[in-house]
Amino acid sequence: MDHGCQVRKRDVVVNVAGGAPAGASVRVVQLDSAFPIGSCINGTVIQDPAFVDFFTNHMDWAVFENELKWYWTEAQRGQLNYADADRLLDFCDRAGKPVRGHCIFWAVDGDVQQWIKDIAAYDRDQLMAAVQARLNGLLGRYAGRFPHYDVNNEMLHGRFFRDRLGDDVAALMFREAARLDPGAALFVNDYNVECGNDPSATPERYVELIRYLQWRGAQVGGVGLQGHVTHPVGEIICDALDALSAATDLPIWFTELDVGEPDDALRADDLEAVMREAYAHPAVQGVVLWGFMQGYMWRQDAALVNSDGTVNDAGQRFIDLRREWTSDARGRLDADGQFKFRGFHGNYVAQVTMPTGTKMLKAFTVDKGDTPLVLDMDN
Repeated sequence: MDHGCQVRKRDVVVNVAGGAPAGASVRVVQLDSAFPIGSCINGTVIQDPAFVDFFTNHMDWAVFENELKWYWTEAQRGQLNYADADRLLDFCDRAGKPVRGHCIFWAVDGDVQQWIKDIAAYDRDQLMAAVQARLNGLLGRYAGRFPHYDVNNEMLHGRFFRDRLGDDVAALMFREAARLDPGAALFVNDYNVECGNDPSATPERYVELIRYLQWRGAQVGGVGLQGHVTHPVGEIICDALDALSAATDLPIWFTELDVGEPDDALRADDLEAVMREAYAHPAVQGVVLWGFMQGYMWRQDAALVNSDGTVNDAGQRFIDLRREWTSDARGRLDADGQFKFRGFHGNYVAQVTMPTGTKMLKAFTVDKGDTPLVLDMDN
């Protein structure tokens, strides 16, 4: 049994009242999924037609690889560059893809730009002013544009701002982000939490961090697992998901998933194992790949699409999974004027065609629920 089919499906009854003739044909098409899958993009890849084609056809969300990071938007103090982020946002708007905001701050010393390190070395007040200016500048500019933000990336592995401004600065970042963009879900985001081999990044440490942030008034809206996986071990990933969801009751996203394996066929199997673990777990609400095309990825041996645009074994497995997790039902009304099917959560359109050729069309949403969803075509 695929547990994802249990967790993410619901019974639906298409109903035509008033003695609709039995035998009228029904066609139900799922337009999108309530379980989004996306990819990171950057200014270079959106120039490649093969990348754009695969992204447009097979991805629901995007995240910018670097273009929203502070070191990119303000490499030199006071010289702001939002042009690259704006260009990517325009691309996503045209493609109809929501975007995760990655990231407002980065907690790891090596990923903090030099001018920030310089002022941090001699003036705590200037550093705090720079933090506040970053929050005001980024979230003031883009309020309402990013449904998610990774607020202070990789806090299990870095303490740059906390070491210089005190432990509460991390919660302050969340509090201010919530004030400036109340509609955005604010995430913690870190790596190795799901793999069971990093003592700095156990699920227990992650839960402890989240609880501390919440105690200090942070509106933590989601838990990000990066998922840069080499040897996916299903039970370890599942155990981590169980521990996080039980302790926090927060939505979990795989925010930067890639599966490194030189052999395409094995990579396909590994990718499928991780994707099925994510899909089957009720706390997981989405998966974002950290790229998918050879030559444009942070990790080698993780591509789904070769540099010439051909889809490899892993990419075909990915497409097959997406197809498997999409409902497409057809049949005929029974004597009671009903057609029943079990569909994945998401947005749909239903069409009933009478023997006379008359058509009834209705859009609807299948959301979570223990009882069947009844779709009255007449109303």
